[in-house]
Amino acid sequence: MEEEKGKLELIAYKNFKDNGELVYIIDFLNKNLKNKNIMFGLTKDKEKDEMTINIYEF
Repeated sequence: MEEEKGKLELIAYKNFKDNGELVYIIDFLNKNLKNKNIMFGLTKDKEKDEMTINIYEF
């Protein structure tokens, strides 16, 4: 079965305490690893005071 081109596949995620610096780390990783078909995402849960880093493959 052939995968769709451009489709993101979540390969890993990790929760951390809310830290405003994580956005800079995610930006750095995305800029430097985009040629490896990997993309990083960051979500924030204000109620739990947590941030989640998601790693996608495309």
